[in-house]
Amino acid sequence: MLTLFHAPQSRSSAIMLLIEEMGIADKITVQITDIVRQDGSGARDPANPHPEGKVPCLVHDGTVITERGAIMLYLLELFPQTGLAPRPGDAQRGALLTWLAWYGSVMEPVLILDWSKAEVPAVWSSLRGVAEINARLHTALAKGPWLLGEEFSAADVLCHTPYAFFPPSMPDDPLIRDWVARCQSRASVQRVKEQDMASMAARAA
Repeated sequence: MLTLFHAPQSRSSAIMLLIEEMGIADKITVQITDIVRQDGSGARDPANPHPEGKVPCLVHDGTVITERGAIMLYLLELFPQTGLAPRPGDAQRGALLTWLAWYGSVMEPVLILDWSKAEVPAVWSSLRGVAEINARLHTALAKGPWLLGEEFSAADVLCHTPYAFFPPSMPDDPLIRDWVARCQSRASVQRVKEQDMASMAARAA
């Protein structure tokens, strides 16, 4: 049994997008859960098995999987026929794994540090900065409409999300802006937005 603990309009919305893109919504039970929000609202849900009470959290027959990149890879391997990832042995598989790991290890931390105006030289020297993030995305998108070239993949689902959820972080780069617009124009985005709005309305009622 697969259960995804999901909080509407949060980091777990990226997993909901992937599920929609993969066409596996009928194979996963979505458990709407509460979390502590950045503004201090919300609360930890004791039913959520995530060690820190956060989302996303995927539970497969009792095994807990957290972190977006790990959950995406787990689902992609569990349902390889969905076409959102190159198969093992394909050279592009390495590129996908790199994007998923880079997002959680570099891209998101750098964007959060930049947003918070934190000045931590040791961190910046290790992770680099926003300019390097933008350059890496620009270089990839100069070769094709998607991060892996001609094929839309889980890498696009994950890596475009900061700009969709926090537009001020979007760089003034036509390649990146057009890529985010392409990602946001997909039918899966509208479906997840509608689902999230319905879930929030139901919890507020």
